[in-house]
Formats: sequence, C-alpha cells, structure tokens
Amino acid sequence: MISTGVVVTNFIWKFAERCGAQLISFIVSIILARILMPSDYGVIALCMVFIYILQVFADSGLGTALIQKKSPDNLDYSTVFFTNIFISLVLYLGMWIGAPYIADFYAMPELVPLVRVLSLILISNGLRNVQQAYVSKHMIFKRFFYSTLGASICSAIVGIGMAYHGFGMWSLVAQQLFNGYVGTLILWLTVPWRPSFTFSFTRLKELFAFGWKLLVSALISTGYDQLWQLIIGKVYSPSDLAYFNQGQKFPQVIVTNINASIDSILLPTMSSEQDHRDRVRGMTRRAIKTSIFIMAPLMIILAACSDHVVTLILTEKWLPCIPFLCIFCINYMFWPVHTANLNAINALGRSDIFLKLEIIKNVIGLGIVLCTMQYSVMAMAYGSLISGVCSQIVNAWPNKMLLHYSYWQQVRDFIPSIIVAIVAGGVSYGVGLLSLPFSLWIILLLQGFSGLIFYFFLAYLFRLEACTYLVNKGKNFLI
Repeated sequence: MISTGVVVTNFIWKFAERCGAQLISFIVSIILARILMPSDYGVIALCMVFIYILQVFADSGLGTALIQKKSPDNLDYSTVFFTNIFISLVLYLGMWIGAPYIADFYAMPELVPLVRVLSLILISNGLRNVQQAYVSKHMIFKRFFYSTLGASICSAIVGIGMAYHGFGMWSLVAQQLFNGYVGTLILWLTVPWRPSFTFSFTRLKELFAFGWKLLVSALISTGYDQLWQLIIGKVYSPSDLAYFNQGQKFPQVIVTNINASIDSILLPTMSSEQDHRDRVRGMTRRAIKTSIFIMAPLMIILAACSDHVVTLILTEKWLPCIPFLCIFCINYMFWPVHTANLNAINALGRSDIFLKLEIIKNVIGLGIVLCTMQYSVMAMAYGSLISGVCSQIVNAWPNKMLLHYSYWQQVRDFIPSIIVAIVAGGVSYGVGLLSLPFSLWIILLLQGFSGLIFYFFLAYLFRLEACTYLVNKGKNFLI
C-alpha cells in the first residue's frame, strides 16, 4: 500500500509541474497570439490532427500496462522501450510518405514540409514513453517537474524568438519540437532506468493483452477528438479552426493543471489497492468531490469574465473565440468525473470495459458530429458539450457494478460545489456590469477575486465536505 504522505507529496510535485508548464505555455501563447495571425494557428492545427492520432500508436497502451502491472522488471521495461522505438520510426516514415496526400486533402501544398518536420515529434514520444511509465510506477514525480519545466522554458525562448523575427507558423513548429525533445533529454538525464539489450515476445504479449484494449480505446477517443478539428479545417476555414481551438485553450490550461496531476497519481495509487475495492471506491469518491470543488469555480468564473479575458490577453482580433470559450468552460468542468471513473476501471484491470465505453461514447459523439457539422462551427461546439455530458454518464455507469458507486451518487457528491460555483460566477459577472472607474485589468481582477472569495465563503459557511477536507490537509501540510 502506498502511504498517504507519498501520494500527497507526489501530487504536489505533479501539480507544481503542471502549473509551471501551463503558466509558461499560457504566457507564451499570449505573446505568440499577439504576433501571429489566427490562420497560422489554424494551419498548424490541421497538421497536428494526424500526428495526435499516430501518437496513440507510439505508446500502444504498453506504458499504462507497465503502470498497472504489479511488479514489472527490467525485461518488461526494455521490451516495451524497443517496441515503442520501432513503432515510432515506422509511423514517422508513414507521415513522410503521406505528407503530400494530407496537403492534397486540404488543398494546401504548403503543408508538405510542415507535416514532415512536425512528425519528428513521434520519435521523441517513442524515446520517452517508458521513462514516463517508470516515473509514474515508482512515484518519483519530481522528475516530471524538471523535465516539463526545462522543456517549456527552452521551447518558449525558441518559439518567441522565431516569431519575433518573422518565421510565422514555423515558430509554432519549432516550439513543439523543442518542447518534445528537450523534455525527453531531461528525463533521460534524471531518471535512473536504462534499457538493457533484452527483448521478450512473451512479456510483450502479456503486456499487450492488457494494453491493446487501451490502445484501441485511445485510438477511438483521439480519432474522435481530432475528427472535430479535421471537419472544421476541411469544411470551414483555418481561422474558424483557430477560434474553436483558442476557445478550448483557456479552460484547457486550467483543467490540465489539476486533471493531469490527479490522473498521474490516481492510476498507480488505485492499482496498488486493486484487491481492495472499498478503498478504490473511497479514492474515486474523494477524487471527484475534491477536484470538482476546485474546478467548478475556476471554470464558471472564467466564463463569466470571458469578454474581458479575451480582449485584454489576446486582443480584439480573437473576440470570435469568446462563445467557444464559454461552452468549453462548462464541458471541461466535468473532466475530473471522467478521469476518476476511468482510472478506477483501469486500476481494476478492466481494460475490456474501458474499450467498450470508448466505442459507446464515440458512436454517440459521431452521431452528434454528423448532425451539427452541416450548420456551423458554433453548432459543433454545442454538440461537443452534449457529447461531453453523455460521455460523463457512460464513463460512470460501470462503477455502479464494480464499486457500488453509481452516477447519481456521484452527482449528489459534486452538485453542491456546482451550485455554489454558479452563485459565485453570478457575482463575478455582476461586478463586470458595474460602471467602475478603473482599467479593464483592474475590473478583471475584481471580477475574479470577488467570485473566488464569495465561493470559498459560501463553501465554508455551508460546510462543504471537500472544503473541510482541503482545509484540514492544508493545515497538516503546513504543520
């Protein structure tokens, strides 16, 4: 059993890593958004559609299989490492050959060199997948902190420097590549594991027996996610795609910090308790209640302040992304529910259920895409929200049987935080309507702080369980 102290310490390191990386990324994106045009972002997004899908193959679900396995040895790690390298090289060759066909699909010849250079990301992923699995399995998340922060800083310097000197969309390409390769290099310098020249088809078969279902699940999920990007890029314009993506980016920055931290800690922790389902249920419930308590006010207050946020940070040329931002704030608010339920299923070794869920969710989502794509990009954004709600219910359903923790029990656990957050969001929005004699920056700060203060006041007043839990943990940590 992993001790609470180890879990909390590693969560802090993971959270610090995500916060640091996202803060740097956020600042860089602001600077680049002011220098570059929305169409530059849209073109790179078109290229990344295919790369994101192929990245799933680069891992093959084997990294998660290593984390889930009770006692993997060096033979397991080495086998997965060489498998990932081989797959990554094959995938890169495929993208090099396929680049002209991608360019023809979008009727944009300039995509050929962009696709071929950006696809080098696939090789960096293959080099670090096992290192990442080793770090997660051994709960040494301090290494992620060093790797991610170092990569973020280096890629920021390169990206901004190239954008300032007029390299346009190539500055975004360079930023992506430096982020991937510098992060990989730092992991190799700080993580003690090294591959041995050993390989076992038997071990690969064992790991793949669990991992192939996750591979197919991830492929379906990623393919579905990227389908939205592909359709918008094909049917509409790169600028429309840029506004859609930029609307996602703001809530995504916040959600990723919290959700990625929880996700990284939950799977190895739950896996260590897979023989004690009551403990896994308790972890799942705690993760949902606590993370929604944190996420809900941030998302709702961000939506309430969206017009000022976009105007001040991105400038008026990005104003069309405001409606998308509000929609995605609501959608991303519930990500912790997805994360907690899916990690519980994986920790119990039920990758078969995981795969079935992905098929069900994406059949529903595909129907929504087909129904909305003919109308507008905004209709597709609303469709993604509906799809997210349906996915939330589907992901939670198996845990009624596995953990005796139904979706409606989960709703009862997180709905108090949602209600209080809505009230706090109303306060933030109301402050923005006042004719205050201050600059927009001051008004935005007043909106944010007034909403958050009101939220925590109400949470403390009504003794929300998650609030009490976090306060007590904070006191214990400081002491």
